[in-house]
Amino acid sequence: MDTQWISVTVHPNAGKEMLLTTGGGRFEAWVKAKPIAGDANEAVVSLLARSLRVPAAQIRLIKGRSGRHKVFKVLGA
Repeated sequence: MDTQWISVTVHPNAGKEMLLTTGGGRFEAWVKAKPIAGDANEAVVSLLARSLRVPAAQIRLIKGRSGRHKVFKVLGA
Protein backbone atom coordinates (compact mmCIF):
# COMPACT_ATOMS: atom_id res chain seq x y z
CA MET A 1 0.00 0.00 0.00
CA ASP A 2 1.46 3.35 -1.07
CA THR A 3 1.55 6.24 1.38
CA GLN A 4 1.51 9.88 0.39
CA TRP A 5 2.35 12.81 2.67
CA ILE A 6 0.75 16.14 1.87
CA SER A 7 0.96 19.57 3.43
CA VAL A 8 -2.18 21.70 3.53
CA THR A 9 -2.65 25.34 4.42
CA VAL A 10 -6.25 25.69 5.59
CA HIS A 11 -8.52 28.72 5.25
CA PRO A 12 -11.50 27.96 7.55
CA ASN A 13 -14.82 29.82 7.59
CA ALA A 14 -14.57 30.49 3.84
CA GLY A 15 -17.51 31.24 1.60
CA LYS A 16 -16.72 28.25 -0.62
CA GLU A 17 -14.99 24.89 -0.49
CA MET A 18 -12.02 24.52 -2.78
CA LEU A 19 -8.71 22.69 -2.94
CA LEU A 20 -5.75 23.98 -4.95
CA THR A 21 -2.39 22.32 -5.45
CA THR A 22 0.66 24.51 -5.14
CA GLY A 23 3.02 21.71 -6.25
CA GLY A 24 5.31 19.29 -4.48
CA GLY A 25 2.58 17.66 -2.40
CA ARG A 26 1.38 21.02 -1.07
CA PHE A 27 -2.19 22.21 -1.12
CA GLU A 28 -4.33 25.13 -0.02
CA ALA A 29 -7.84 24.31 1.18
CA TRP A 30 -10.78 26.63 1.72
CA VAL A 31 -13.59 25.14 3.82
CA LYS A 32 -16.88 26.58 5.06
CA ALA A 33 -16.50 24.99 8.50
CA LYS A 34 -15.32 27.05 11.45
CA PRO A 35 -12.19 26.01 13.35
CA ILE A 36 -14.22 24.89 16.35
CA ALA A 37 -14.13 21.38 17.86
CA GLY A 38 -12.24 19.99 14.86
CA ASP A 39 -14.99 20.87 12.37
CA ALA A 40 -12.56 22.49 9.91
CA ASN A 41 -10.20 19.50 10.15
CA GLU A 42 -13.06 17.13 9.32
CA ALA A 43 -14.06 19.33 6.39
CA VAL A 44 -10.50 19.29 5.04
CA VAL A 45 -10.35 15.49 5.31
CA SER A 46 -13.65 15.24 3.43
CA LEU A 47 -12.43 17.67 0.75
CA LEU A 48 -9.15 15.77 0.35
CA ALA A 49 -10.98 12.44 0.13
CA ARG A 50 -13.25 13.71 -2.66
CA SER A 51 -10.39 15.32 -4.56
CA LEU A 52 -7.96 12.40 -4.23
CA ARG A 53 -10.73 9.82 -4.71
CA VAL A 54 -9.89 7.83 -1.60
CA PRO A 55 -12.07 7.00 1.40
CA ALA A 56 -11.84 9.55 4.21
CA ALA A 57 -10.82 6.70 6.54
CA GLN A 58 -7.51 6.49 4.64
CA ILE A 59 -6.57 10.08 5.49
CA ARG A 60 -4.89 10.82 8.82
CA LEU A 61 -4.05 14.22 10.27
CA ILE A 62 -0.46 13.88 11.49
CA LYS A 63 0.55 17.42 12.39
CA GLY A 64 -1.18 20.76 12.91
CA ARG A 65 -4.41 19.82 14.64
CA SER A 66 -4.95 23.38 15.91
CA GLY A 67 -3.04 25.41 13.31
CA ARG A 68 -3.60 26.42 9.70
CA HIS A 69 -0.60 24.43 8.43
CA LYS A 70 -1.27 20.71 8.52
CA VAL A 71 0.37 17.50 7.39
CA PHE A 72 -1.76 14.56 6.32
CA LYS A 73 -0.86 10.97 5.62
CA VAL A 74 -2.88 9.40 2.82
CA LEU A 75 -2.85 5.61 2.67
CA GLY A 76 -3.30 3.90 -0.66
CA ALA A 77 -2.92 7.11 -2.65
